[in-house]
Amino acid sequence: MRTTLRIRRAAMVFTAIGALALTGCGDDGDGGKGKTDGGGSEGSKNNTSSVVLPKLNGEKISVAAVWTGPEQANFVKVLKEFEKRTGATVTFVPAQDPIVNFLGTKIAGGQPPDVAMIPQVGAIQQAVAKKWAKPVGAEAKAQLTKNYSKVWQDLGTVDGTQYGVYFKAANKSLIWYNAKAFENAGASEPKTWKDFLATAETVSASGVTPVSVAGADGWTLTDWFENIYLSQAGPEKYDQLAQHKIKWTDPSVKDALTTLAQLFGKPSLIAGGADGALQTEFPASVTQTFTGGDQPKGAMVYEGDFVGVNIAQTKAKIGTDAKVFPFPAVGAESPVVTGGDAAVALKDSKGAQALLTWLASTDAAKIWAEQGGFISPNKALDAAAYPNEVQRTMAKALVAAGDAVRFDMSDQAPQSFGGTPGKGEWKSLQDFLKNPKDIAGTQAKLESDAAKAYKS
Repeated sequence: MRTTLRIRRAAMVFTAIGALALTGCGDDGDGGKGKTDGGGSEGSKNNTSSVVLPKLNGEKISVAAVWTGPEQANFVKVLKEFEKRTGATVTFVPAQDPIVNFLGTKIAGGQPPDVAMIPQVGAIQQAVAKKWAKPVGAEAKAQLTKNYSKVWQDLGTVDGTQYGVYFKAANKSLIWYNAKAFENAGASEPKTWKDFLATAETVSASGVTPVSVAGADGWTLTDWFENIYLSQAGPEKYDQLAQHKIKWTDPSVKDALTTLAQLFGKPSLIAGGADGALQTEFPASVTQTFTGGDQPKGAMVYEGDFVGVNIAQTKAKIGTDAKVFPFPAVGAESPVVTGGDAAVALKDSKGAQALLTWLASTDAAKIWAEQGGFISPNKALDAAAYPNEVQRTMAKALVAAGDAVRFDMSDQAPQSFGGTPGKGEWKSLQDFLKNPKDIAGTQAKLESDAAKAYKS
């Protein structure tokens, strides 16, 4: 009961996002593009620091992550400040999904990175099982204890030992929309799933396709499912399915897929129809929503706070042209789903441990927060660091959810089921987008793949 009430309070905070967006409250809407130093130089000059780091002159450290484009550039700014403070040299190593396979190749070749940014809880567990991961040291633990809620510490813990430091989080319960398209259609922000479908029909009647879906990236489809499932089935069932304590053939899964089919089963509501969606990658799903003025290819796009990074690649300004509302409630409450990337040491070195300590600090979080397209699970970070009021509100809401946050379900699963392109949940939901009438077949395939993955 306590968990339900806390989720309700968090959902109420999320509701404020829509109100803020309606007032065009973004400071400059540029996602921090005008800033060049990410706060790093200021941090090195400032006598007050949230963390003490060792001198690592001459030490070389490599960090692997799947981030590309603006995300990679902003993370490198965080690493550059670490270099200034320690004297170490840090190299960013571009990784590919699934990251466990990428790391396995590096380790087999005798060249593992010192630290890997791992985006799935299940992948952290696999890294521990394979004896790749090294426990978090005392200094990093102290930063975690000071700056993080228990839920974020627990997500990086395996069998009672801390291995992961969650640096980047995501509020994955948001729908972004083209304000001009909504205004022309006379549409308003929906609060329930029923209202959401009605809004989609209203936008469609105005001559604009209502929803942009990134079907080429299976992970976005798992996020659609998870938000619906959490709101409709509730947090207890969500936890059971995430741990495979109930099967994917459970009636609650049927209900969630039936609900999702109310959207996926109407090609006229999806930009390009099912075929077009299956060829649309995530970045394009965002940019096509915020280009073309009041005649975009899609009026709405679902995904997390990180959509702001892609909006920044268009001329749209967050808070005026691009607005956001909480994922609509299917059941009694709107869902609060999160994801995140954790730093895990693969070498037991002074440099690797120092980097974990740095990434657990408020100083490190502040650098990327100022750039936009980022939310930190660090509860000690001053929300003033975020570049606009919309982003500040999203960050506050995530922190306010506290230990009631539900982590992305597919990211909790073994990677072969929940995190591999062309396989498992990603593939089954892409097939479902193509044929949303086959609910029973989708359930059977999901359960077959899950049973194999959870046993391995």
